Amino acid sequence: MQTDIDPRSLIGRKAYDRDGHRIGTVDEVYLDDATGVPEWAAVRTGLFSRDAFVPLAPSTFRDGSLHVPYERRLVKGAPDFGVGRHLSPDQEIQLYRHYRLDLPGPPAPERPSRPPDRDFGRIAGRDDPRDPAR
Repeated sequence: MQTDIDPRSLIGRKAYDRDGHRIGTVDEVYLDDATGVPEWAAVRTGLFSRDAFVPLAPSTFRDGSLHVPYERRLVKGAPDFGVGRHLSPDQEIQLYRHYRLDLPGPPAPERPSRPPDRDFGRIAGRDDPRDPAR
């Protein structure tokens, strides 16, 4: 999804499936805990219906509406977790599996900008048991 879109601007917008059929209206937007990037939208699927979560990463925002690359039936069949609460990691995994998305991996460890100094505290080449001149 476009990353320059303010997630608050999605709320109240119409959502459409891959065939252009209206799914409902975006009720809430959920951000990734680690990055703060919008990750899921809860779409109200009807007047007396529930909210269905849709992934924002493969979706697009165009012409003032959210367009998801899934059939309306798949969206309406998404696990029901209710809205207004935090999604647990287990709930997110269920959603990833429902939409057949790759599960996100653990964050990559930070690499040091340069290798650690292994010669700290002695002069390189002196008293070094690896020195062939010894």
